[in-house]
Amino acid sequence: MNLDPIATVRSCFGGKFAVPRQPGLCPSAWGRLVFHPDYRSPDAVRGIEGFSHLWLIFGFHETAAKGWNPTVRPPRLGGNQRIGVFASRSTFRPNGLGLSLVRLEGVDSTSADSPVLLLGGLDLVDGTPVYDIKPYLPYAEAIPDATRGFAGEEIQRLTVEVDSAAAEDFAKLPERARRVMNEVLSMDARPATQTRDPDRVFGALLCGCNVRFMICDGICRICSIQPEQGSGLNA
Repeated sequence: MNLDPIATVRSCFGGKFAVPRQPGLCPSAWGRLVFHPDYRSPDAVRGIEGFSHLWLIFGFHETAAKGWNPTVRPPRLGGNQRIGVFASRSTFRPNGLGLSLVRLEGVDSTSADSPVLLLGGLDLVDGTPVYDIKPYLPYAEAIPDATRGFAGEEIQRLTVEVDSAAAEDFAKLPERARRVMNEVLSMDARPATQTRDPDRVFGALLCGCNVRFMICDGICRICSIQPEQGSGLNA
């Protein structure tokens, strides 16, 4: 089987660092699914507006070349315990494919590359290739009593604060961009091996901005916000 991407996601996440590890964890996140010319047909999405959510089958394009391993160290276990790759959602997989459940917020039929799907709650970095789209069916796919294995605990959220040096730039951002930054940074984007240095400054490309932040004592402090053109959908 030969797989060719049918579309590319243009996302508010300009780089893989700080992208939510699961869909829906950052409800305010947004993106645009732009079909490639061969699949850019209004007929191909006829009726899709009746569904609130979609499954996207996509490619881990930034890590696929690194290959795979039978075991991985998931962040939810602190990065120091190995489990089988097929018991995880690791990006390092034999075929480099991912599955994401996103919210369909609308269909743009007016842009030059229409139809474009407007997405919310996504966990995909800007430039992600999409191989297929399927509607989500809650009567068949929602299982309230499903077990969650090692990922059973709810994610602990940090308090996000904005330093005075970044307050003016933060206030100028659109409300949705501010929500994205709060939701993403509250989940502690740091690798498990880099959580012990309270003085380290990290950076994430969010909503067209380079956001610099520090984490100490359960508080994430945004230190600065600088425009970064070409790093994802602008705020």
